[in-house]
Amino acid sequence: MKINAVTVFCGSKLGANPGYSLQSQILGKGLAQKGISLIYGGGGKGIMGAIADACLLEGGKVIGIIPKLLLEWEAQHESLTELIVTEDMHSRKLLLYNKCDAAIILPGGMGTMDELFEMLTWNNLSIHNIKVYVLNWNGFYNNLIAMLDQMETDGFLYDNWRERFIICENAETILNAFS
Repeated sequence: MKINAVTVFCGSKLGANPGYSLQSQILGKGLAQKGISLIYGGGGKGIMGAIADACLLEGGKVIGIIPKLLLEWEAQHESLTELIVTEDMHSRKLLLYNKCDAAIILPGGMGTMDELFEMLTWNNLSIHNIKVYVLNWNGFYNNLIAMLDQMETDGFLYDNWRERFIICENAETILNAFS
């Protein structure tokens, strides 16, 4: 399947390790170079801002989708190709899912986890069949991976989560998957 657009879920904060921002910049630049549109939450700060800026600087197309409630809180990005403002979080997530051919999960907090698990749940329920790539740079998601393995071992999952959840150690590995 040709990848024309990816939705990236990530933190609106930079995190404690500067490598998170660097990996997001490598990813943003690489998406632009491959002609793949970046769709994301529309924020202008944190890892969200870093990936959007890198993609834009390389001439890429960046679509932000942000609910009214987060316009000021996430400090929406002012230089996007397109900014879509939704009424609420549910409308935002639906658009984020429907506009992409694949999803990428970068380091982030509660919102990132919410979006990741909703994507996986929708895959499980056959609402969509979107591959989910997880950037496990520096072992950020090791504990989550162990938890998913435990859920599977203990019989709480309906299918093999590794068939839809592709773990990548760095941004280059994700980009190579889209060649």
